[in-house]
Amino acid sequence: MAAEPVTAPVVERVDTTVGSVNPVDTSAPGRETGRVEKLRRSRGGRAALWAVGILVVLALAVFTARWLMTTEPVQSFVARYPGETELPPGAPVGFPAWLAWQHFFNIFLMVLIIRSGWQVRTQRRPPATWTARWGANPKKISINLWLHQSLDILWMVNGALFVVLLISTGQWMRVVPTSWEVFPNALSAILQYASLDWPTENGWVNYNSLQVIAYFVAIFVAAPLAAFTGFRMSGAWPSKAQVLSKIYPVEVARAIHLPVMFYFLGFIVVHVALVLSTGALRNLNHMYGGQDAVNWYGFWIFFVSLLIIVGGWFAARPLFLAPIASLFGKVGR
Repeated sequence: MAAEPVTAPVVERVDTTVGSVNPVDTSAPGRETGRVEKLRRSRGGRAALWAVGILVVLALAVFTARWLMTTEPVQSFVARYPGETELPPGAPVGFPAWLAWQHFFNIFLMVLIIRSGWQVRTQRRPPATWTARWGANPKKISINLWLHQSLDILWMVNGALFVVLLISTGQWMRVVPTSWEVFPNALSAILQYASLDWPTENGWVNYNSLQVIAYFVAIFVAAPLAAFTGFRMSGAWPSKAQVLSKIYPVEVARAIHLPVMFYFLGFIVVHVALVLSTGALRNLNHMYGGQDAVNWYGFWIFFVSLLIIVGGWFAARPLFLAPIASLFGKVGR
């Protein structure tokens, strides 16, 4: 009797992304490794091309803006709209202590929210799970999702307090446009930034119009969008509200939620870059020291807050999260 042909063993591997089972040929580990390496090289090449492309676009923007600033119409436009609008009568000057604390809490929570949100989006298999102790039929979710949603709640509470204080103390006049001239002044500020002849910085008294629009969008547009879309994607959304779910599908929430995250990420990067490049010691004193002075007081407060943020970043892992999460539910594998 003829011998049966010998075939390579086939192992079933569970694809944790979609829950399907795929056969993996273990006889060709080198082929799989080669594919992974090729994929990494292709990703690295695309990243390098993107970096070069961004640098080229930035260089063209600078050369174009500098050329425009030499033309008479643009010079007249900048002279008419220098980059900022006058504040309403009675607008406060400077930053109160509560604003410095709110600034720290906001950036601390936002950094961890972005980190945990990206973990939720990219994870294949959760490192741990969490199940609530309440509810008739509690859902089991990843511990990263639990962290993300818990931070969201803290961020919304802190944000609500921030808006109340902003309105009650008159600080809203510094970040809410009160004149249509904010738009041509914002365009003027963009031209000045792009030409590397930056507008005068005097944040202690008044922001330029581009800053006003950016702060307004972050506080009153992007933050509510992040909260509302996050709520739609969370387990807190009523599962029996079929009509409401059809009006506001979860796919719409997902399509909005990620771009909002990228807006906040870009806002943080640009904000930090401008703070450090337009007079770091004075700006840090504005935000953390509560004074319009050039000394190291605000810097050291910022430095300590930065250590706390970095510590929170590295502590946001199951080893440290599990004891906290277990206080509110069941942690498992």
